[in-house]
Amino acid sequence: MLQASQNGITSFIVSQGLCNSKTIEEALKQSVQEGEPLLSYLAKNQIIDSRQFAIKAASFFGMTLFDLKAYNTDFLPQKYLNNRIISHYHCAPLYKKGNTLLLATSNPIDLRAVREYRFFTNLEIEQVIVEETALTELITKISESSPDNALKTLEGMELEDIALDFTQSTKNDEPSEDEDLGDNDEPVIKYINKVIVDAINKGASDIHFEPYAKVFRIRYRIDGILQEISSPPLRLANRVASRIKIMAQLNIAERRIPQDGRFKLKISKTHDIDFRVSVCPTTFGEKVVLRVLDQAQTHLGIDKLGFESHQQDAYVKALGQSQGMILVTGPTGSGKTVSLYTGLHLINTVDKNISTAEDPVEINVPGINQVQINNKQGLTFARALKAFLRQDPDIIMVGEIRDFETADIAIKAAQTGHLVLSTVHTNSAPETLNRLLDMGIPHYNIISSVSLIIAQRLARKLCTSCRIPATDITKALLLDMGIRPVYVENDITPFHANADGCSHCFHGYRGRVGIYEVMPLSVTISRLIAEGKSTIELAEQAQKEGIDNLQQAALIKVAKGITSIEEVHRVTSKNS
Repeated sequence: MLQASQNGITSFIVSQGLCNSKTIEEALKQSVQEGEPLLSYLAKNQIIDSRQFAIKAASFFGMTLFDLKAYNTDFLPQKYLNNRIISHYHCAPLYKKGNTLLLATSNPIDLRAVREYRFFTNLEIEQVIVEETALTELITKISESSPDNALKTLEGMELEDIALDFTQSTKNDEPSEDEDLGDNDEPVIKYINKVIVDAINKGASDIHFEPYAKVFRIRYRIDGILQEISSPPLRLANRVASRIKIMAQLNIAERRIPQDGRFKLKISKTHDIDFRVSVCPTTFGEKVVLRVLDQAQTHLGIDKLGFESHQQDAYVKALGQSQGMILVTGPTGSGKTVSLYTGLHLINTVDKNISTAEDPVEINVPGINQVQINNKQGLTFARALKAFLRQDPDIIMVGEIRDFETADIAIKAAQTGHLVLSTVHTNSAPETLNRLLDMGIPHYNIISSVSLIIAQRLARKLCTSCRIPATDITKALLLDMGIRPVYVENDITPFHANADGCSHCFHGYRGRVGIYEVMPLSVTISRLIAEGKSTIELAEQAQKEGIDNLQQAALIKVAKGITSIEEVHRVTSKNS
């Protein structure tokens, strides 16, 4: 089809006297070699006049000639901006009129974009002819406004450049008499904006504002580790706290009790970053912690989480079942929520009714019915679960199983035709089974409902720009530490972190990767549960079945050069 389209457009160009056949044939070869659309190549190299081509094409094919120079990009239909289709087929949606989407193109013969957009939007598509040069400029603007590029525009900003678009409070809270939140606080506002922008650029997950007796400290949590970033004057502590409380719609006059709120930072028209705010009174003022919730970063593909291939297959298989329970376990901050939501994304289709009960709701996902737990008002996990079961659910996610009542309802839901996903706080997959027994769940209910348990940690990834080859880490050492021989049959590439770091990292690390223990409930493990065997005996059987524990899984990442042996000790120790 592409070849037919190219032949058709070259014939049209020659027939209209815009270019001779020899020149157009050579241009076609060059455009193919450079991977560029023919019309784009011709216009860029001034082989044809794109304006004349557009006029002649509109007249010949009976299509509307649209002037992009007079088009206001504020009218771009954000809902229908699909970068893959736009860049691949060199087109751009302009307006939605009723059930019709206006699609700009410079090549009226290539109808692939029409078919793709009709399938993508389920709308009628009307093509209009535009100049090639103007279309290329518009596509570049659309690409630059995508979330990935939008964050890049924040890099390197100076203090005076920052004017961010926050969702502000609508409350009429008045400051106390000793606070000045007028024009004199503009430097404080700019400073907070600068701190927030810097945190986003550095990939921080949390921002801590901490007042003490003689200092005011700001720290970022980057890749799971808190790092001090700044120490502004102590006299700014109250003003910083008040400003953030205004942004989060909190009562700035109340300093005696903890408060929680949220605000949103608009990065681009299609990309927002949420901030969850926690304010807690301390001896020397109010400590404020911002949790950075970047939706674009949490919507990861399952291939990017860090599962080994056999672990990923086990997770996907469990997600494909119509009923049963998948439990994810690990300490706070180990990435359980991202793992669960990555799984939900895989099965979030129009034919599934998915409901979640969370405390708090951190990741907003279209197509999933999310309930915020409110214990003060009586909306507990158990009560939400009971409500879900009257809502014709297919899939249920419970933020955490903490007590017998929640566990009992979740287990029964998994036994009666529902797929249930949840988290439990234990150190390993085998421990989770005995935790359920300790809650009072009978062993026969566990055996008949639980299909998969995933224990996980997050380990920092070595910076590929400055990591140091680890000649002291041999295959024999890794085998002594417990790695299975199959993972060191080939060459290994271990590294240490460069403690000094480089411009790309923090002390030799950048980013994190998941470490997983993925344990399906086999017949033998189920029998051991029924016999009341200990956690140690369950773990021994898991080893016999080839299930890697957390340390073994982490050592695989060491052998591959993804993380360091020091990081393995940090995240897989009993206290991690």
